[in-house]
Amino acid sequence: MNITGILIAAVVVAVIGLVLGLFLGVAGEKFKVEVDEKEIAVRNELPGNNCGGCGYAGCDGLAAAIAKGEAEVNACPVGGDECAKKIGAIMGVAAGEGKQMVAFVKCAGSCEKAKTDYEYFGVEDCSMVEFVPNGGPKSCNYGCLGYGNCVKACPFDAIHIIDGIAKVDSEKCKACKKCIAACPKHLIELVPKDAKHLVQCSSKDRGPDVMKACSVGCIGCKLCEKQCEVGAITVEDNIAYIDSEKCTNCGKCAEKCPKKIIL
Repeated sequence: MNITGILIAAVVVAVIGLVLGLFLGVAGEKFKVEVDEKEIAVRNELPGNNCGGCGYAGCDGLAAAIAKGEAEVNACPVGGDECAKKIGAIMGVAAGEGKQMVAFVKCAGSCEKAKTDYEYFGVEDCSMVEFVPNGGPKSCNYGCLGYGNCVKACPFDAIHIIDGIAKVDSEKCKACKKCIAACPKHLIELVPKDAKHLVQCSSKDRGPDVMKACSVGCIGCKLCEKQCEVGAITVEDNIAYIDSEKCTNCGKCAEKCPKKIIL
């Protein structure tokens, strides 16, 4: 074997490697993406659930938005106040303490209390059942169907079907809103975790029709509204609503409710 040929080949390979190395180095500098150090620091403080409860496409999206000043430092519902304080320190702003929110199912129509028009045998999916006669077997068109779309959507195992209706475990709930999006009846809403009085019904039917369909449905009698001295409870479209910001938790509305539907 010619030693000269071997040396020439080695030199050629070395030169090509050097040229490619220089090219990649220049290209890396020219096309590199600037990384915001604050964004990385914020991302490290986020819990990493990627639940979307903040309104962004996962924790990366929220971190980028916070770093740009497009989202509040307490925008993560899973991390809570502790997470918000750490992110606030990174961003140099104070993180106001917000109320901890949890999901609440506005229906008490369990198997024993809610009447049914017929027996349903088919796909156990809330979105599918909506297309069967009367929007499902329950006599109340507003009630929980009980087939667990919300259960499947919850990434925290915080909601379960108990006695035919969805129940939320407030200790596990992170207010990610996935159950809200999954419920075709729009029965789930976020409420303050420390709220003492909530109306567990969504029916907008008139009183007599409600009583035919469910033994615990709100009949829109307005006794609760008349008892509230601070104007925290109102009856609209035959259903009572409680403003948690005004409510003083006196309990008078719950005491007077003839259907005992105010928790």
